[in-house]
Amino acid sequence: MPHLTHASKRCQDAPMRNFPRIDDVAPRLRAGEISAVEVVDACLARIEELNPRLNTFITVLAEEAREQAKQADADIKAGRWLGPLHGIPVGIKDFYDTANVRTTAAFEPFKNRVPKRDAEAVEALKDAGAIVIGKTNMHQLGSGTTGLESHFGAVRNPVNDAYIPGGSSSGSAAAVAVGMCYATLDTDAIGSCRLPAACCGVVGFKPTYGAISTKGILEGEKADETILWLSHGAVTTRSIADTAIVLDTLTDLERGAVSTAGGPEGPPLRSLNVRIGIADNFTADEDISSAFENAVDVVRTLGYPFVRASAPFDLPTFGDLRTIEADRRTIGDRAFKEIDVLLLPTTATAVLTVEAAKGKPQALSAANTMFANYFGLPAISVPCGADSRGLPVGLQIVGRPAGEATVLRVAGEFEVRAARA
Repeated sequence: MPHLTHASKRCQDAPMRNFPRIDDVAPRLRAGEISAVEVVDACLARIEELNPRLNTFITVLAEEAREQAKQADADIKAGRWLGPLHGIPVGIKDFYDTANVRTTAAFEPFKNRVPKRDAEAVEALKDAGAIVIGKTNMHQLGSGTTGLESHFGAVRNPVNDAYIPGGSSSGSAAAVAVGMCYATLDTDAIGSCRLPAACCGVVGFKPTYGAISTKGILEGEKADETILWLSHGAVTTRSIADTAIVLDTLTDLERGAVSTAGGPEGPPLRSLNVRIGIADNFTADEDISSAFENAVDVVRTLGYPFVRASAPFDLPTFGDLRTIEADRRTIGDRAFKEIDVLLLPTTATAVLTVEAAKGKPQALSAANTMFANYFGLPAISVPCGADSRGLPVGLQIVGRPAGEATVLRVAGEFEVRAARA
């Protein structure tokens, strides 16, 4: 495994290396072929090796994770298997409260803030047997798209740390990309999960507004009303199938409906009458446009009906919430009357250099992502190749309200076909 010796060196084994996924490991854990202790120790070894360079975690819970792993092994051996997350190490964005573990939002005044209770989504992961391995670094207070501003220091891009990781879920995307954990619990208010996923070459997904509980994000602290309306619970993983597994645990959607839709074993999209729209009004530079067209070509080979469509970018001024509820009720008829999902690039530009983004918290544009937050739509960023400098590019797939299963199904079909291309 190569050693990073300079800040501008590329980390050659991430995220291109084929790290194991939840759907690979979970059956082996259940069968007793491997132990949760081994899985946790492998992740902790990656953290010990790379966290000093990439700065992905604010707090690492090494001893606690090992104890939880021992208990998971004992429970699984005794036949008390809780599901596919049992014994799987996950990270928690340091926005979500964790009982007796500091929750800082990467903000200096909160550096010693220790909540008494877990956020609801954290509790759901623990109830499913997931092992919290640590709290991931982030752009402070979720207020930027670069990942460079944090009381605990900037997160570095795992592909080339001369470039930004994206934000605000910067540590999460980088940690998942290099095998420090299998998934992370995140937030997405203007693209905060999808943007770093695109920059780091992993999968970032936010479901319909409210599908993942955000209760317990800095509980008791004052929050801006606009952020409360825009912020969605979200997840970062290394595959569509893994996203579906985590989503099944965190949402009130019918158990199994999403995970069945997330893999290539489900029914063909044609039998689901899925209509795919290709956005023709997005913002993108040459590198992004080229990668997007290549991704669209891959999806075209699946043989499903395509039409040109417009993304609903006509939003009120930021902070104007007067019509947001009505707009969310009518967006299906407005933008998805002729289509079921919309394809467009996740980012408007290729990944920015640290130098270009320094001192500019919103330097990475959210022009292509924010509409999905305003309208509360399910949206995913899937890796779709690299730009001319070798940095990852993300394909964004957006669905109608409550269309998680269709979004994941299309993303899963693309993921499989792109891997074969």
